[in-house]
Amino acid sequence: MTTETLTTLATVDFCGLQVTRLILGANPFGGFSHQSEARNQEMVDFHTPEIIVETWQRAEAAGINTIITNNTSSNVMTALDEYLSGIGQLQWIAQVNSSSAESMPEAVDRVVDIGCKALYFHGSRVDSLYSERDENTLRGWFDRARAHGIPIGVAAHAPEAHLWVADLEIADFHAVPFFNCGSLHDGRGLKFKLRDMPAATECIRAIEAPCIAYKILGAGRIDPQMAFEYAFDHIKPTDVVNVGMHRGDRDGMVEENVAMVEDLV
Repeated sequence: MTTETLTTLATVDFCGLQVTRLILGANPFGGFSHQSEARNQEMVDFHTPEIIVETWQRAEAAGINTIITNNTSSNVMTALDEYLSGIGQLQWIAQVNSSSAESMPEAVDRVVDIGCKALYFHGSRVDSLYSERDENTLRGWFDRARAHGIPIGVAAHAPEAHLWVADLEIADFHAVPFFNCGSLHDGRGLKFKLRDMPAATECIRAIEAPCIAYKILGAGRIDPQMAFEYAFDHIKPTDVVNVGMHRGDRDGMVEENVAMVEDLV
């Protein structure tokens, strides 16, 4: 598989990293479809470590320079170990959860040891801290992570959680979903409501720090061209988008998405 770059995507200075405005996400790799249990299993079955590595290689060849993955899916972590051993050049931003570690500090140390260039704390964990207004725990996580000298951010599902963190002035960046489908949503659970999108983009523009916009396609519910156009029209010029891509649906999805973003940005 060649990694010769075929296209050139626009990049931004993202907390000192040069990051393409389109980042390749990993929810499909871990089977997080936000659609159904059957769809989750379909994605897991398709995404062997070999397919994941091949997808990263194709993303690199198409012009993407950054990936985001969680730190808990075994197939993803196996693929990362291989990919970061020297076969590819994509920089890794880690979404960190402590569900597979004894503590959040231990999870942070692990992803840094593997080779992440930046990290952010998982949205559901930050949601919980926000609901309890537990500033001390969040500051403790940041203190531990900052010791590694890389950019540190947060995800959260609700705009109000992000604005709370922004007021604490501790995060280098924010990962903000266009759809508040987490535990803080009115009604909770997988609620994809179009009314969430203006609130999310208003939040992104209100936060001075760079933002990663995600779930911009509503987990496959929105036409990609429309989603990309809306996203880049409504986020800051310093912001980027993170999109998961399931090649089991369409093999050329990575290259097609890159072409759309190239035309728009």
